[in-house]
Amino acid sequence: MKIALTIAGSDSGGGAGIQADLKTFQQYGVFGTSVIVALTAQNTRGVRAVERVSDAMVSEQLAALAEDLPPDALKTGMLADAGLVRLVARAVRESGWKPLVVDPVMVSTSGHRLLTAEAEEVVRDSLLPLAALVTPNLDEAALLTGRAVHDVASMKEAAGTLVRFGAGAALVKGGHLGGDEVTDVLLTSAGVRHYRRPRLVTTSTHGTGCTLSAAVTAGLALGRPLERAVEDALDFVHRAITAAPGLGSGHGPLDHTVPAPRIR
Repeated sequence: MKIALTIAGSDSGGGAGIQADLKTFQQYGVFGTSVIVALTAQNTRGVRAVERVSDAMVSEQLAALAEDLPPDALKTGMLADAGLVRLVARAVRESGWKPLVVDPVMVSTSGHRLLTAEAEEVVRDSLLPLAALVTPNLDEAALLTGRAVHDVASMKEAAGTLVRFGAGAALVKGGHLGGDEVTDVLLTSAGVRHYRRPRLVTTSTHGTGCTLSAAVTAGLALGRPLERAVEDALDFVHRAITAAPGLGSGHGPLDHTVPAPRIR
């Protein structure tokens, strides 16, 4: 069985973060391991509190996995501050773990900031050069590149900038654009690819970014090519949103029990 690792924050509401990642890994049939870097008190209505895990404890979790359960692929999610970004980047580099998917979680769906402004530059300088893929939404792409991202053309430009920063590939997610269709833009060494789907009118969007990056990571752990892993992940998330159970009174979670795409 292949191993997939998530390095991220915990979500007490179960819809995002470590919990979403592990549920997704399970559906893909890979063994999920985790390094928890922050605790959050949150539900579908928003984030109430965030508490960072100590550097020493994060380091011990990373060391424990390195000596016994090294991943076949891994992802990062919420990393909270510059110190944690540097620590995680150093551990990934020294362990030689890859492929790495970087989900640059910066702001929650409810608007709560999950990454300090100082850490944005550290993500660009320390983490992106290690990434096989970075998966920002429009706001995150704008923060990382320093320019507005508001349409498909600027999404493509942002993806190019992120690759110039060192990422192997960039998937800029267009869920925050208006219109009846959602377009995601993937830039790899092979060129640009657009993924288009009908927009789902729903409030069940909590954890979509975490779930997507976890699904890509699981696909890569299974040995799927990057473009196939991305295509499968987008399909998985679309179906998980469609089947969302309607829990909570805010932005509800997805249904992580939908079947994962199988190898074709």
